[in-house]
Amino acid sequence: QVQLVESGGGLVQAGGSLNLSCALSGSISSIVAMGWYRQAPGKQRELVAKVMSVGVTNYATSVRGRFTISRDNAKNTVFLQMNSLKTEDTAVYYCNVNLWRGTWYDYWGQGTQVTVSS
Repeated sequence: QVQLVESGGGLVQAGGSLNLSCALSGSISSIVAMGWYRQAPGKQRELVAKVMSVGVTNYATSVRGRFTISRDNAKNTVFLQMNSLKTEDTAVYYCNVNLWRGTWYDYWGQGTQVTVSS
């Protein structure tokens, strides 16, 4: 089993910054990718950013240039630095990890609320 615990969400004014953290614990070998998704009210969950085990990153078009995903392998933590926040970034943000152990395993955190006010 893998446990993911997110932190760092909150309320911020438009133009501000937040840094989300996701700490992984448990059986975390064979990680292929770690990422952040978000879900706004009435909308589907969408990919925000992902970092592969080899270091390649992928961003949603709407956040590219404003958000940065990074990972600390020693601390088994993934971060999402969010700058120049917009009201449309308001959502619940979820941490996700993909593992390959002969079959795919997919784990999610409990989510952290990010609210951007105008």
